[in-house]
Amino acid sequence: MTRHSLVIVGAGPRGTGLLERIAANAPELYAGAGLDIHLVDPHPPGAGRIWRERQSPLLWMNSHAEDVTMFTDETVEMAGPVRTGPTLHEWAGLDGRTFADRRVQGAYLRWVYDRAVADLPDGITVHHHPGRAVRVDGPREGRQRVWLAGRTLPLLADLVVLTLGHLDAEPDEEQRELSAYARAHGLVHLPPDFTADSDLSALRPGEPVLVRGFGLAFVDLMVLLTEGRGGRYEGDTYVPSGREPVLHVGSRRGVPYHAKIGYDWTGERPALPRFFGPAETDALLARPGGFDFRRDVWPLVDKELGFAHYHRLFTAHPERVSGTWAAFAEKYAAADPDERAALVASAVPDPADRLDLAALDRPLDGVRYGSHEELQDGLRRYIEGDLSRRHDPQHSPDLAVFLALLSVYGQLVRLGDVGPWWHGFFSYLASGPPGPRLRQMLALSRAGILRFVGADMTVTAADGVFRAAGATVPGAVVEARALVEARLPHPTVERARDPLLRSLHADGAAATPDGLLAVDRADGRVLDRAGLPHPRRFALGPHTDARGSGAFTRPRTGGPAFRQNDATARAVLAFLSAPQAPKSSQTPQAPKSSQSSQTSKSSQTSQTPQAPEAARQPLLEESPR
Repeated sequence: MTRHSLVIVGAGPRGTGLLERIAANAPELYAGAGLDIHLVDPHPPGAGRIWRERQSPLLWMNSHAEDVTMFTDETVEMAGPVRTGPTLHEWAGLDGRTFADRRVQGAYLRWVYDRAVADLPDGITVHHHPGRAVRVDGPREGRQRVWLAGRTLPLLADLVVLTLGHLDAEPDEEQRELSAYARAHGLVHLPPDFTADSDLSALRPGEPVLVRGFGLAFVDLMVLLTEGRGGRYEGDTYVPSGREPVLHVGSRRGVPYHAKIGYDWTGERPALPRFFGPAETDALLARPGGFDFRRDVWPLVDKELGFAHYHRLFTAHPERVSGTWAAFAEKYAAADPDERAALVASAVPDPADRLDLAALDRPLDGVRYGSHEELQDGLRRYIEGDLSRRHDPQHSPDLAVFLALLSVYGQLVRLGDVGPWWHGFFSYLASGPPGPRLRQMLALSRAGILRFVGADMTVTAADGVFRAAGATVPGAVVEARALVEARLPHPTVERARDPLLRSLHADGAAATPDGLLAVDRADGRVLDRAGLPHPRRFALGPHTDARGSGAFTRPRTGGPAFRQNDATARAVLAFLSAPQAPKSSQTPQAPKSSQSSQTSKSSQTSQTPQAPEAARQPLLEESPR
């Protein structure tokens, strides 16, 4: 029998998670004579680029160590078997409430990868190719060819799975114009990038720097330009090194993401999903004309989040409501949006106890200060209030809303591309920085190293400088010779720097209006522009319209990424096990050496820079002349 070949492009957390699911499902589903799995990634397998161990120890995980797992549990709705494993804090021996640094997470991911390889049945061998895949071609009904940079021979594959993770992107028109202006006038412009990979040396000590973006990329920037340049914290006071620039930061909202919640759940949980579950998602997917997020989806999200919020308020803080939960819940379920507002007003006396998602999304709307100094005081009060609230169980409806957000995300993943607004809103409420990072922001603000610009920040380039203004202090302008875009790049299939993704799109793979690669929601097969799934190409991760909230997730929360990984792994194994699975008719001579490392259950860490034995199906095809 022919030995089959699977190529996985991307060996970070998503590729590792897929490998774990292949190992879990193979004993049931794979009946082949053997299988070569080729992992293509220039970065170390397991950690990949983002979580690689070789980065600054000052950069932290954004979740408590107890909230990070790479292993399934019984809450994941999937066809494959559950294989439990330790969370990050259990594996590393950390306090569960610790925010571990990313190097620890990288080591955990490498261990998960090694364990997945060790769990593969005999006859399945893993090869890591430390390079970049640049193109995939081949007939729909035949073996695929995966071309690697710097190689004249492609990898042959029965199937290809793209688990590319977060990608770099070519700048959009505004970013190109700002970069061109900077070059022409001797300024510094750093476009959207992964902050840990950015060259920050051009940001000079003591000089003002405009920063657009107040999310997690900004937190990394702040850390690397302060503690990373020798500053230190003494309690709530920052002691400068003298090497820090002055950061003037603003964004659309003008405030940082909400701090992580600093207390645990107690008592009864809301029964989620309640108003936005599988049945509602099925109905949306079945609509002949499709659906609109704001018109059709957001009302369900709004009702679900409100249900969780008020369930918690009634059951944990009954002294702050009127009536019983049972009576309220019955009326809430039957009410339309206007009726719900009236119901809430009558049952919840204090407006501060009512859930107002619009106000949460835009906390500075209508807020105006007379000067930048007044704004600094006002934003410090806002951050102090957020820290206090997120660590006070008296505000535990916030934690209920967080649980509802996770439930909602699991449904939205099934809907595909719902536009960028939702993902930003989710991250702002549910995926903000650790509380200690906000306390550091306060210390830096008091030290004069961090300055707030406000909401609706705009940037212009004129008269040889960059200028920033915001709506929160009308008429006020900040000038600087450096501008940093503190946000991740948005790699549409047209603008992704990854040549493999661009070539797939050029060859007919479909993209959503938001520029994401369109995939079959059932198993991740790549769709063409006619909506047909490619029988031999799959894709998982944030570059697809089935992107989840992360490659790893909180234990016992259903893990949409785990469900997707399992579905793809089972589809891959079933295809390769089918008697009609096509075999390659080509038998080219393999090269004498191969830039790959080879891993099997019996030899997990071997580095063997040569092709597999000649008795196997050749891995490489001669390049056409």
